[in-house]
Amino acid sequence: MLKPIRFVPRNPRLPIIRSRLFAFALSTLLVIGSLIAVATIGLNFGIDFKGGILIEVRTTAPANISQMRTELGGLGLGEVSLQEFGDEHEVLIRIQRQEGNEAEQIKATNAVRKVLGEGVEYRRTEFVGPTVGKELIEAGALAVGLALLSILLYVWVRFEWQFGVGAIVALAHDIISTLGLFALIQHEFNLATVAAVLTIAGYSINDTVVIYDRVRENLRKYKKMALADLFELSVNETLSRTTLTSGTTLLALIAIYVFGGAVLADFALAMIWGIVVGTYSSVFIAVPLLLYTGLRRGDEDVGGLQVPEYERAEREG
Repeated sequence: MLKPIRFVPRNPRLPIIRSRLFAFALSTLLVIGSLIAVATIGLNFGIDFKGGILIEVRTTAPANISQMRTELGGLGLGEVSLQEFGDEHEVLIRIQRQEGNEAEQIKATNAVRKVLGEGVEYRRTEFVGPTVGKELIEAGALAVGLALLSILLYVWVRFEWQFGVGAIVALAHDIISTLGLFALIQHEFNLATVAAVLTIAGYSINDTVVIYDRVRENLRKYKKMALADLFELSVNETLSRTTLTSGTTLLALIAIYVFGGAVLADFALAMIWGIVVGTYSSVFIAVPLLLYTGLRRGDEDVGGLQVPEYERAEREG
């Protein structure tokens, strides 16, 4: 009979809580570095936020990006950027917004078509005005803020306020580091990336709640155990579930990133980073922070649950 494969030992005893200071230092450097990158380099906002003209074309022969850039640069349309989109036959053209109304944007699009000539398939043409772009930035920031507030309220009601603080700090760590990654590598930050950030928040809080639930169970079960030892036990008991769930999700996301094409690449990249850093923060940030929030253990109220009368009587007896 074949034995099941165990990627994580049955009873791991990793010194996670004892390594918390190192984890805190690493996370502090990561967050500060991310904030500096966002402030100095800035995010490479896509046309969703920045406004302008976007044209996706497919050529019959492999596209000569250099020649196309020279030809379009001579039109006097301002900033023009080109990049391969999927394969060597597909090109994504971005042109800054033209002064004037919609007629000017159409005129610029027609000029591009004239220069590129025949034998080019136009798959997509989009125009986003600056007002819409500004509104989308505000809506995206509002969506992330409301998501964090909702998560804080949920964890507060589900457990205690100390758990909510730990969860929000871990989520902020995940979101800020994701923004820092995109600022550093200058991948396009668009609406799909905002959706990825919200998905990361939901996935990360799911991991955190699973561990918190085990912490709450152990708070009721081990009344004499030191909190640091209890937290370490709880993390180790859920480590198999945490790592395997994240690992299988990463397999799917890597496949999307490699084979999904340029349309899904930025979304998949944000998710891959978010799963990795979210799993790390759930284990090394959210739980160790409970040691510094004044979490109390009492017979009447442990981790947000009332201790049943029969259980209290057993302990007292």
